[in-house]
Amino acid sequence: MANVQLEFQASAGEADPQSRPVLVLGQLQNLHRLHWSQLQGKLQPRVTEETWQAALSTLNPNPTDSCPLYLNYATVAALPSRVSRHNSPSAAQFLTRLIRNCLPGGVNRCILMVCERSEVFASACAIARAFPLFTHRSSASRRTEKKTVTVEFFLVGQNNGPVEVETLKCLGSAAEGVRLAARIVDTPCNEMNTDIFLEEIRKVGKDLGIVPTIFRDAELKEKGFGGIYGVGKAAVHPPALAVLSHTPEGATQTIAWVGKGIVYDTGGLSIKGKTTMPGMKRDCGGAAAVLGAFKATVKQGFKDNLHAVFCLAENSVGPNATRPDDIHILYSGKTVEINNTDAEGRLVLADGVAYASKDLGADIILDMATLTGAQGIATGKYHAAVLTNNEEWERACVKAGRNCGDLVHPLVYCPELHFSEFTSAVADMKNSVADRDNSPSSCAGLFIASHIGFDWPGIWVHIDIAAPVHAGERATGYGVALLLSLFGQASEDPLLNMVSPLDCNGDSLDDDVERDPKRRRLV
Repeated sequence: MANVQLEFQASAGEADPQSRPVLVLGQLQNLHRLHWSQLQGKLQPRVTEETWQAALSTLNPNPTDSCPLYLNYATVAALPSRVSRHNSPSAAQFLTRLIRNCLPGGVNRCILMVCERSEVFASACAIARAFPLFTHRSSASRRTEKKTVTVEFFLVGQNNGPVEVETLKCLGSAAEGVRLAARIVDTPCNEMNTDIFLEEIRKVGKDLGIVPTIFRDAELKEKGFGGIYGVGKAAVHPPALAVLSHTPEGATQTIAWVGKGIVYDTGGLSIKGKTTMPGMKRDCGGAAAVLGAFKATVKQGFKDNLHAVFCLAENSVGPNATRPDDIHILYSGKTVEINNTDAEGRLVLADGVAYASKDLGADIILDMATLTGAQGIATGKYHAAVLTNNEEWERACVKAGRNCGDLVHPLVYCPELHFSEFTSAVADMKNSVADRDNSPSSCAGLFIASHIGFDWPGIWVHIDIAAPVHAGERATGYGVALLLSLFGQASEDPLLNMVSPLDCNGDSLDDDVERDPKRRRLV
C-alpha cells in the first residue's frame, strides 16, 4: 500500500476488470439504485447485468458482506444498511475494512463508491486510511512500480448530480492530509525524532509559503516553556515548540490548533513496562493530525487567522531527565510538582495553549493529543473524547465527527469537582491525579485548561485521541477529517462548508450564539 497513488476523478473511464480490477461498494439500498448503464463500462465484458443482479440478491450485510463478480478481478461489497446514532452515516470504519479486505490486487485498480452527497467527504477520508504510506518491508523496496487506485463516486438520493472539480480537489487535499498524519505516526522514533518532525513542518510551510516560528532546547528554557523543556531535556534530539501561522486579510477571529508531539514516550523515570511501551511512537498523533489538517485546510482556503502549534519532545531517560518531586514553572507562570513523569503530554500542551492565549491572542483554542490510556476505556477504540468549556462546541464536535467519520463523544466537564485531584502542598498543582478512578481523562484535560484559566472567556476544546489514532498496528490519520469538518464554516471550500457542524446558511446550534461575535460561527 505504501507506493499507492490515490486519485479522485469525476469519471474513472471504462476498462476491462481483468486489466483494471474493480471494487464496487456502498449500502445495499444504494447499490440497488444504480443503473446498469452506469456500471457496464467498468465491468463488461467479464460481468453481465444478470451476474450483477444475482450478486446483489445474495448480499446480506451483517454488518457487512461481499460477493465476487468475476474471479478476483471484480467484487461488490455492502456496508451496514443502518447505523446507530453514535456512528457516522457513512459507516467509515467499515468502509476502510472492506477496502483492505476486498479490493483486488493489481498495479492499476478502481474503487466505485456509491453513496449520498453528504457522505462523500467521510467516505473519501475512510478510503485514504486504507492506503498507508509507511513501510520498511524489504519486499516493498524491491518493487519499483507505482500503483494507482482511482476512485469514482456514484451519487444517489437528493442532489445526485456529478461530483464537481472543486470537490475532487478538496477530497484529494483531505486524503493527502490523512495519509501524511498516518505516515508520521507509523514512522518509528529512530527516524521520526524531533529534528525530522521539524523538517516535516518546514516542508508543509514551504508548500504553503509559510515560514515556521521555532523555539528549541535552551531557548525554550529561557522563554519559560518549562513543560516542553522539562519533558524533552533528557533526549538526544532536543525539544521544540513550532508554529505555522496563516493570517489572511479580513480575518474576524483567531484560531489555534495545539498538537501533542511526543515522538516517543518511554514514560521517563516513571518508566513504562515492556508490554505498554511498544507503540509509543504514536504519541505524536495529535501534532501529526494538526499538521495534516493545517496543510489541507489552508490549501482549500481559510478565511480566519489559523495557528498550528506543535509541542515536540521525546520523553526519554537519562542523567538530565525530570525526576518525580521536581517542580517546573510552566509558560503560564504556574508551578507544577511532578509526581508522574509519564503524565508528560499535559505538560507540553499546557505550554502550548498558554502560548496560544498569551502570544497568539487566540479566541478559540483546540488541543489534540494521545493523552490518556483511560480515553479508550471512557469512549472506546473508535470515538475520541471531547472536553470543552462550551456546550455548543461539545455538540458541534459530536456532529462534526458523525459528518466526517472521525467519531467523538463527550467527557464530563466539571472542574469544581475534579481539579482538586491535582492538589499539591508545595506547588500550584501536581501533574497527575491522586485518584485514578475519578474520571482521569477529564482530569488530564482540565490540567491543560487550568493554564489558560477556567474563567478564560474564549472557547477551549480538548480532543483525546489515544485509542482512535490507530487500528491494530497501523495509524489511522485520525483528527485530520475532524478538524476540517469542525472548522468547515471558516473555509472557502463548499464541501467543507457542507460537512461543518452548521449548515451553509450559518444557522446556529443555539439562539444565543448570534449575540456573541466570538461564538457567532462554530467556524
